[in-house]
Parts: sequence; structure tokens; C-alpha cells
Amino acid sequence: PWDFERIPGGSSGGSAAAVAAGETILALGSDTGGSIRQPAALCGVVGLKPTYGRVSRYGLVAFASSLDQIGTLVKDVEDTALLMNCIAAHDPMDSTSGDIPVPDYTTFLNHSIKGIKVGVPKEYFVEGMDPAVEQAVRKAIETLAELGAEIIELSLPHTEYAIATYYLCATAEASSNLARYDGAHYGYRSPGTDNIIDMFSKTRAEGFGKEVKRRIMLGTYALSAGYYDAYYLKALKVRTLIKQDFERAFQQCDVIVTPTSPTPAFRVGEKTEDPLQMYLSDIFTATSCIDILPTILQFTDHNVPNFIEGQVLPGFNPPVEQIDRSIFAMEAKLNSKIGPLNKCTLAMIKGRHKLIHYRGYEQEIEDELFDLENDPEELDNLFSTKKSISDDMMDELSAKLKAVNTI
Repeated sequence: PWDFERIPGGSSGGSAAAVAAGETILALGSDTGGSIRQPAALCGVVGLKPTYGRVSRYGLVAFASSLDQIGTLVKDVEDTALLMNCIAAHDPMDSTSGDIPVPDYTTFLNHSIKGIKVGVPKEYFVEGMDPAVEQAVRKAIETLAELGAEIIELSLPHTEYAIATYYLCATAEASSNLARYDGAHYGYRSPGTDNIIDMFSKTRAEGFGKEVKRRIMLGTYALSAGYYDAYYLKALKVRTLIKQDFERAFQQCDVIVTPTSPTPAFRVGEKTEDPLQMYLSDIFTATSCIDILPTILQFTDHNVPNFIEGQVLPGFNPPVEQIDRSIFAMEAKLNSKIGPLNKCTLAMIKGRHKLIHYRGYEQEIEDELFDLENDPEELDNLFSTKKSISDDMMDELSAKLKAVNTI
């Protein structure tokens, strides 16, 4: 949202832009080859792609089933931990959902990183990478070292094959998954067709966009007779080699730090005529999807992805009064209208980003907030009465939430 002439990233760019613009304090996205982390980098928010199977995919329109994962987009890492506490769980409706215990992610925050071994793969600092991106990542690595981490240079030798491997696997699975959208089973159906063949072809021609069609064609070609062994099967074998690279790397280190995007956000339409160049934007994110690893992005300098400092974009300084009045209006209205806090199921109380969600009261809350937004006079009256919720009230709310095991 910082420059309307540039892309927000994709495909979860809408979620990232909404969080960055302050339209919401949290959002979900889907990540197949970087679709959470790249928008997070380009919009200046924190994006997390969890380990495959940690968050249910039930309800997600499948693109590439072995790669897709639901993840989070929020303002900072603490909000990421709070949101993951709510969405990470086993789901019997998703056969790929992991039936393993879910920890309280907030317990991993604010610990010393002294002695942590941080791997830095040399293959991720490539020729053609934007100098500002490399500088920001190098600075972040230096900060980690200053905080006590041990920096270890690694090699992930099959990284150069990651993009080709990812796009062969992803498009092949997309071709299969999207075959169901034929006008007979799911979704859109073209009107006024004469026969079933005509209905199938027109429905898919009208219902899918250019990029979706491109990926279906690539995947169908890779899976076709005579090409399966040459392309898709070979991609699966290389995928195994990439996975083995990471397994060896994690014998030497605890975490791996890499850039997210090789360049800052490019201008809208700049790479439309050259899809291959656009695909190369995923060069640093595709590998972790191939190996179904969890990855998180935190942001620093202007339009440059980073993992450490969490500074905001230059020029991002929304009026404090505007933030405080909207938060106070919401909290004051909820506390006066909704009543006891023991019905609370989710609380995110963090700096100026506070949200209280009550089970069974969602519509009433939505209606009350709508009324406030459309009644500036009432909002002004509330704001002039008390500019912010007191620390005592926040402490009391936290205590009551803990008492009912909600956080």
C-alpha cells in the first residue's frame, strides 16, 4: 500500500497489503512457493509459512496439494505466535494435518539467541541480486552475531534447480487439482452451451485467467504420455536431492537465514510480458516449500526483506490519535455492551494492536463497530472521554483470560 505503482506481491498480496495499511491487525494467506513470504517482504509485515501439516488446509482451493500451506500475516512476531496458537491443530477433515501436540508459541519469544547456530547458504547470494537486498540481509546476519549467534556458512548445492523443480511439481499438481472445475462438479458454468464438450471447454476458457491457464498447460504437458519420466518424475527426484541438502545443513545449524525476494517490489505490469522473469522472484522461497520447511519473514529497510530488525517503512507513520481512537472506541464499546469477559476466546493485546473476540458475539461486535464508524460524533465523544484503555484494565483482562485458559 506504500506505492500504488508497485506490486504488493502474490498471491496473498491482498492479505499483506491489508495488514500493512492497518485495515486489519491479522490475516491469513496460502503459500505454495512463497505466496505469504514474498508479499510480507514487499509490504513490510511479518509472514509465516508453517511446517506442512501444522495448519489445516481444509477449505482451501488446492493449487499444489503437496506444497500448499495456510499461514499468517501480521505486524510482528509476537502476533504471529498468538495467531498460531489459535489456528495450529489437528483437523480430521484434512488427511495431511499432523496429529501432533501443539506448543504455546509465545513461550519461545524473547529468549537469548546466544549459542544458536545460524546457517547462511552461499547459493542464496547470487549475481543479479539487488544490492540493497543483500546489504540488508548481511546487516541482519551481523546483528545476529552481535546478539551471540554463531554464524556458519553452508552450501545447498542443488538450489540452482529449485525453481525448475518447483514449477514442474506445482503445475503438474495444479493441472490435476483444477480439472474438477469443469462446470459440472464445482464453480462457474458457462451459460448457453449446446453440448457437454462445449460446456467443458467454454467454462474453463471463461472461468480461468491467463496465468492459471498457463500453469495448467505446463502441468498437463509435464504429465502427458512420453514426457512424464523426462519432466515430472525427474523433478520429484531432484526434489529429494534438495530435501537431502537441507537435512545435511540442519546437522550443522539450528536455523537458516536467507533473503526472501531478490529485488524490491517491481512496478505493476513490469514483468507481465515475461512470465519466466516473474517466476524467478520465487528463487529464494521455493526451496523451503519443496522441503515443506517452516519459514518466517520479518521486515527492515525500505522495500527490502529481512529477518531481524522489524523497522517500519519510511513514511509509515499513521496518526497516533487515529490509532488510539479506533482502539479505544472498539474496546469501550465492547466492554460496555457485551459484558463479562469470561466468554472471551481470543485476545491479542499488543501495543496499539488490540482485538477482543467473543464467542457467540461476532455479529453484535461487527454491528457495534459499524455503528461507530458511521457515527463520528459518538466516536469523538468516546475519544474525548478517555484516550486509551489503562494498563490496569489490560492487566485485569489478561488475568481473566488466563483464568479461563484462553491464552
